[in-house]
Amino acid sequence: MLPKNQRLRLSQDFTATVRSGARTGRRNVVLYARVRSDEPQGNNRFGFIVSKAVGNAVHRNLVKRRMRALAKQFTADATGLDVVLRALPGSADAEWDELGQQVRSGFESVVRKAGAKHEKGS
Repeated sequence: MLPKNQRLRLSQDFTATVRSGARTGRRNVVLYARVRSDEPQGNNRFGFIVSKAVGNAVHRNLVKRRMRALAKQFTADATGLDVVLRALPGSADAEWDELGQQVRSGFESVVRKAGAKHEKGS
């Protein structure tokens, strides 16, 4: 579980990130990122969207757990970002390594598009 200060919890934050943030897509995941103006040097905050199109509750929870584990790798990479990861239906069938590679490359791309400072790590 991500600490409370590293999670997106309000629907307004999700909406602002998805609508006005930078977007990049991969085969099994879409990432949105927005630089927060209120706290530019704060922690990255992550939110996850996993719809019923992904599968039943067991598959959705598996995908969420995987995405949370991958998001922990990026908590210190860039600062002051709100990031939303949206799982696509194929993410339930994706292997761990494949999903991880897609999230990593997508994160680097969306950070670049959002214009945030990013130190490549992990």
